[in-house]
Amino acid sequence: MPLEASAAVEAVYASDWGRIVATLIRSFGDFDVAEEAAQEAFAAAVDQWRDEGVPDSPPAWIIQTARHKAIDRIRRRTRFQEKVESYVASGLIQTVEEPNYETSEIPDDRLRLIFTCCHPALATDTQVALTLRTLCGLETDEIARAFLVPPTTMAQRLVRAKRKIRDARIPYAVPDAKDLPERLFAVLTVIYLVFNEGYAATRGEPLVRSDLCAEAIRLGGLVRSLMQPQAPREATGLVALMMLQDSRREARLDEDGNIVVLEEQDRSRWNWRQISDALPLVEEALGFEPGPFAVQAAIAAVHCRATRAEETHWRQIVRLYDLLEVLQPSPIVSLNRAVAVAMADGPQAGLALIEALTATGDLDGYHLLHAARADLLRRMGSKEKAAASYKQALALVTNESERRFLERRLREVS
Repeated sequence: MPLEASAAVEAVYASDWGRIVATLIRSFGDFDVAEEAAQEAFAAAVDQWRDEGVPDSPPAWIIQTARHKAIDRIRRRTRFQEKVESYVASGLIQTVEEPNYETSEIPDDRLRLIFTCCHPALATDTQVALTLRTLCGLETDEIARAFLVPPTTMAQRLVRAKRKIRDARIPYAVPDAKDLPERLFAVLTVIYLVFNEGYAATRGEPLVRSDLCAEAIRLGGLVRSLMQPQAPREATGLVALMMLQDSRREARLDEDGNIVVLEEQDRSRWNWRQISDALPLVEEALGFEPGPFAVQAAIAAVHCRATRAEETHWRQIVRLYDLLEVLQPSPIVSLNRAVAVAMADGPQAGLALIEALTATGDLDGYHLLHAARADLLRRMGSKEKAAASYKQALALVTNESERRFLERRLREVS
């Protein structure tokens, strides 16, 4: 029973953290109260479920318990009724009939949460970071890693963002249609970063979190449908991009959970039905003056059209990265382009680009820079230099599946 209870708590945390916190924020209008109450409820579940058994609807139990703890917390902080009345008056919460938490039905407030976090009053990076913290339950250091900034800097940004939402009385709602476009890029970026965390988890044992991938695809489709009849091409491009990347999920790990790189994957394990559904969306997204998500979807489409690794049109991928560097210049885009150049023109050509990128210092703390450099040196036969770069990558990696892959490569060149 103890193991069953612990496993149930971990499963609910992994699959429903964002949904639970979003529901609590709608109820109380306070990010900190919602997160702290949810954490207390999960802690209580570990002991109570061990003694009394796992409830029929674990997420509903967590929400109900968290609500009680939030009420106690607010009562301690100030008079409860005054607080509730101020929230209602601010528009942060509405006086609506409460859902029935006795069932497995939990209100889906996640899209409202994303639009609240992605308010134009907040800086774009802060919008994205706050949503990742609240919706995905990522720790501050994990978010900092995604933005290549120190954890202390990210912690300060999150505190300021929550305070601004509270003080500016930003409503917890999906905005009117006329207000959607100005928030679209940030919302799409948030959804894609949620997908990325599912596609390559920052830390822990599993490389892939399929629940986050599926949720990001669902949210992307929902945003696209909100903006019909003529959804922006970038929304369509994002959905296509996520579907194409997700289609390769089953081939990315072997039976022992070890990483299989793209060129070695068994492509019969790709989800070809999902690929066929996504490819028309890529064409729709490209159109005239495509945006960054549409171009990334086009890159993924080139990979997915190749039934064998050697059939991949790498020069076309390089040209698409050339366009992406113009539309969305970043060190990571440049790194990905360098890898594509290596596949098209040989490892020495790609290595020259990576060395130039390394000299800037922009990606010193990014393990994939050192892993890519090591791989090209390995292909060139420079085993000693490759080993040194693999060791640098190992010092930075936090996901166990990636760590095992890098250790295996290091053994090969040592």
